[in-house]
Amino acid sequence: MKKNILSILDVAEEIEEIIDLGIKLKHDVKAGKQFNDLQGKTLAMIFERQSTRTRLSFEVGMTLLGGHAIFLTGGEMGIGQRESPGDIARVLSRYVDAIMYRPINTLYLEELAAHATVPVINGLDREEHPCQILADLMTIKEKKGRLEGLTFTFVGDGDDNLAHSYLLGCTLTGMNVTVISPKKYWPNEYYATRSKDIAWKKNHTVTITEDLNAVAQTDVIATDTHVSFWFEHERQQRRTDLSNYVVTQEIMKKAKPDVIFMHCMPIYYGEEVTIDVAHGQKSVVIDEAENRLWAQMALLTKLLS
Repeated sequence: MKKNILSILDVAEEIEEIIDLGIKLKHDVKAGKQFNDLQGKTLAMIFERQSTRTRLSFEVGMTLLGGHAIFLTGGEMGIGQRESPGDIARVLSRYVDAIMYRPINTLYLEELAAHATVPVINGLDREEHPCQILADLMTIKEKKGRLEGLTFTFVGDGDDNLAHSYLLGCTLTGMNVTVISPKKYWPNEYYATRSKDIAWKKNHTVTITEDLNAVAQTDVIATDTHVSFWFEHERQQRRTDLSNYVVTQEIMKKAKPDVIFMHCMPIYYGEEVTIDVAHGQKSVVIDEAENRLWAQMALLTKLLS
């Protein structure tokens, strides 16, 4: 495994192993088993943006594994303003065993990772959310019993960090991937090209289209906010542009009868998905949120134990 986990590509060889370990840890902890794999280990968590699931999953996960997590805000750290990412990386590396960083500026994440001598984990940046995708793949495997050969469809802002990570993560595990989005919001060319290369080698497909009928025969439908943090100044324009790409019951009915719905949360009801879909019978969003804990524990175990 690579030292730093900045992209889901950094666990390309271990992705299935991490998913299976997450499922095992979930079963074992709920059966009462205790772990001390990370006893004496400390994780520094730096958040420049708000967080619910990422903070809780990493902090509770470290505790369940016998370790310790420290919560640090962007305001108190002042990365790039008060102190350079490189200096912070060098100092933290003397104190802790790993760093989880949720940056506003991806360049700061890359610089911190370049100078740290301990593992650095991307807790979500503008381009990717690798930890979320591990939990989502774990959830799909739990619900469907497999990943290989399934079809995954993302509806909404295709240039979203989740969409990018789905393109890579789902193709790495042998799934067909479809992104349905207005052409203006199609995925970054890098992620489209890399995912198509991976899919071609595995004899699977990547489809990027504006056609909502492309949800037909899909096993999983996912979406994310249409207005992520970096684009708040474009809120009204994005809501207008993406108004036809809200996941509704009508869209769900176009897919397979046993399709499941996913969303990483937080959810903006009526913007990217209707509430009856988000909390309907086909939704797995709360299971998905829970699995952030188990997938994070699996990742930390592989990195640090």
